[in-house]
Amino acid sequence: MGLLGRLGDRPPRVGLFVDGPNVFRDEFDVDLDDLRELAADEGRRTMTRLYLDEHATPKLVQAAEARGFAVVTTSGDVDVRLAVDATAAAVDDSIDVLVVVSRDTDFKPALEQAAAAGVETVAVAPGSYGRSDALKNSAQRSMTL
Repeated sequence: MGLLGRLGDRPPRVGLFVDGPNVFRDEFDVDLDDLRELAADEGRRTMTRLYLDEHATPKLVQAAEARGFAVVTTSGDVDVRLAVDATAAAVDDSIDVLVVVSRDTDFKPALEQAAAAGVETVAVAPGSYGRSDALKNSAQRSMTL
C-alpha cells in the first residue's frame, strides 16, 4: 500500500532535518523560511529541526528558533546525532516523509532505513557544488536549492 493509501484523509507528517554546518556556509544562500516552506509542500511539519555544532552563532540559533525550528546543538558530530534522530523518527512511526537537507553522504543509511520502514524520503542539497550523488540517489526524491 502506498503512502496515500496508508494515510487516508490526513496529510503526511513531515520531519525536516537540517545539517546546519553543512548547509549554512558562505558558498550557499540558504534561507530558513525557504526550508520550512519546502517541508510544508510535503505535508504537515511535525518535526522541524536544525542541527548545529558548538561554533554556531547565537544569531543563527535565535533566527532558527524564531522560525519554529527546534535547535539541537551538539559538541560532538552533528551528523551522528541527526542521523540517529532521523532514523528513530522514521522507524517509530513519528513521520511519513523524511526530508534531509545536507550535501553529506553520511545520511545515506538514514534515508535507506526510513525507506525500508515505509517512509517517503527526500534529499535536499543546498547547492550543486559538493552535493553527494550517493545521498541524492539513496532518496526517493531529491532537489537542489
